[in-house]
Amino acid sequence: MTKILFMGRKKVSAGLLEFLSAQNNIEIVGVLTDSHLQGSPTTAAAKRLGLPLYTFDTALEAMREGRLKYDLGLSILYWRKLRDEFLTVPSRGTINFHPAILPEYKGTGGYNLAILDGLSEWGISAHYVDDSIDTGDLIEVVRFPMNPDTETAQSLESRSMSVLDEFAKRLIMQAVNSGAKLPTYPNVGGTYTSRAEMEAMKEIRPGDDVDRKVRAFWFPPYDGAYVEIDGKKFTLVNRRILEAVAPKDSTSLFAGQADA
Repeated sequence: MTKILFMGRKKVSAGLLEFLSAQNNIEIVGVLTDSHLQGSPTTAAAKRLGLPLYTFDTALEAMREGRLKYDLGLSILYWRKLRDEFLTVPSRGTINFHPAILPEYKGTGGYNLAILDGLSEWGISAHYVDDSIDTGDLIEVVRFPMNPDTETAQSLESRSMSVLDEFAKRLIMQAVNSGAKLPTYPNVGGTYTSRAEMEAMKEIRPGDDVDRKVRAFWFPPYDGAYVEIDGKKFTLVNRRILEAVAPKDSTSLFAGQADA
């Protein structure tokens, strides 16, 4: 029986939590999620399954007091940097699933950068967690094709979550059945992008490919690529996005004529 501390957020994490809880050789000893947000699907799944919910701090306290012990940690889009006992308690380490290609794209804003950089493929990376961010040894990277001239950050995220679901199920069960840490290779190089740096990229500046930038940061309800007028930020959209979000029964003289 492998004891797992599950850390995750978003719908994909809730689905994986349901999947893992149904396995006979796995015990979920606790769940950390985006409890700071209302309507968390992972929180709802944990409560429905009767699993213990922890905050970051209560989990640390429980580990320090010896009340929380586990073999393997799993981070599925978890939002906190792990430290201290999170790095030392699990004998098989903690596996993080990063929604970007490593080692190239560390930190935040991977979907945005994939479009801005004009990539023809994207991917999901699995690596062991160390004391920094997205720098632990790599286990595997799965890649899939993308079209940088049509994708938005929102559409790329949706496709990535579908890939992540199947990839995580396969690799987690491999880790559980192996009874030890999985083989790795170095996670060296690449560029780290902070949230502040990503936010700064959203401003439309002279010389920008405006259409590409609009798509790269289109992810409602978050602010997208913007222009600033009289101290106020205004998010931009293009014709393709307008047609995509329009009600299905709407009529328009411009329907089907998107050129971007």
